[in-house]
Amino acid sequence: MEKGKVIVGLSGGVDSSVAANLLKQEGYQVEALFMINWHETEGTLSGDCPWEDDLLIARLVARRLEIPLEVVDLSGAYRERVVNYMFAEYERGRTPNPDVLCNREIKFAEFMDAALARGADYVATGHYCRKETIAGPDGRPVYRLLAGADPAKDQSYFLCQLSQGQLAKALFPVGHLLKPRVRAIAEGLGLATATRKDSQGICFVGKVDLPTFLQQQLRPKTGPIVELLADAAAFAPRGASLEEQAADFRFAPGMGRVVGTHPGAHFFTIGQRKGLNVGGKPKPLFVVGIDTAANVVYVGQGQDHPGLFRPALRVEPGQEHWLRPERRPEAGQSARFLCRIRYRQALQAATLHVRGQGLFIAFDEPQRGITPGQFAAWYDGEELIGSGTIA
Repeated sequence: MEKGKVIVGLSGGVDSSVAANLLKQEGYQVEALFMINWHETEGTLSGDCPWEDDLLIARLVARRLEIPLEVVDLSGAYRERVVNYMFAEYERGRTPNPDVLCNREIKFAEFMDAALARGADYVATGHYCRKETIAGPDGRPVYRLLAGADPAKDQSYFLCQLSQGQLAKALFPVGHLLKPRVRAIAEGLGLATATRKDSQGICFVGKVDLPTFLQQQLRPKTGPIVELLADAAAFAPRGASLEEQAADFRFAPGMGRVVGTHPGAHFFTIGQRKGLNVGGKPKPLFVVGIDTAANVVYVGQGQDHPGLFRPALRVEPGQEHWLRPERRPEAGQSARFLCRIRYRQALQAATLHVRGQGLFIAFDEPQRGITPGQFAAWYDGEELIGSGTIA
């Protein structure tokens, strides 16, 4: 019995290829749609596969699986909603996550709309995560987004901004599999993607030299690199208020000493080591702070420099998002969750506080490299409950 029509986002990678095959085996009417989201090559590293190569591979897979394939160009929406957002965030001295934005704004918005317009009941991707449907208090379905079965490939974090409406139409066929099993299935089917490397770099742009890429819109601006002593960059202690614990250390005139120059503070991010070009130190230098207004990059010696660690973070009002809205604590209340502030970071025990000044996450242990503009995601066990942009 046919289970409905599914359009798979066929990317030219092994995961979406196997996803399409699994759905076909389950009895779905499967079609494929290939997204073109980026045409430019400026800043792209040589050797990275452009979309033309991906499309060629996708066509070979579709032919092998005997499913129809269409192409949709979403490059206009991608530039407006993802790339322009990236430029704006870097210019403010913040570090965006284009992969999270791409899923929220493109794959499960523009692409999903294109698929539904073609008569799809569902949209499937090759993400390593799982979806579970339960009954809510009113009897209506509630969709749970769960971590992928392969802990080394779990991609739930990248979907931390999805809504219940988007999850309702989404399928993740490979989420219950380990990566080696996915490749084995592709090899058994003789798919052209079986031994193809996983894509890396910015979603749909690929590997880039980030300063060169950003210079398409952001101009270089020479400024000082200032080294801070360990005690000059310490954050508020645990006994301080949530606001103080979540705040950056304050940049004061004359703080530290100049040890070099940089091409623009907006080209750097918290925790960055490469690109500073300052030698002669006992330990490597890491970026611990960025002041784009004064165009100063602050650094500290060693990966254990106090300036790299913060006990808490804040999500500004309007910047929090709940995949399970009913799980949000009331104003003034708190709840325990497991949190991560970057992809593949081990989940960290924390307390989430809802306050008038925003949402605060106080970690049981100080976290290294909390970066404004990135996303904090919070889980209950293996279920992703919500997320927010770090202030």
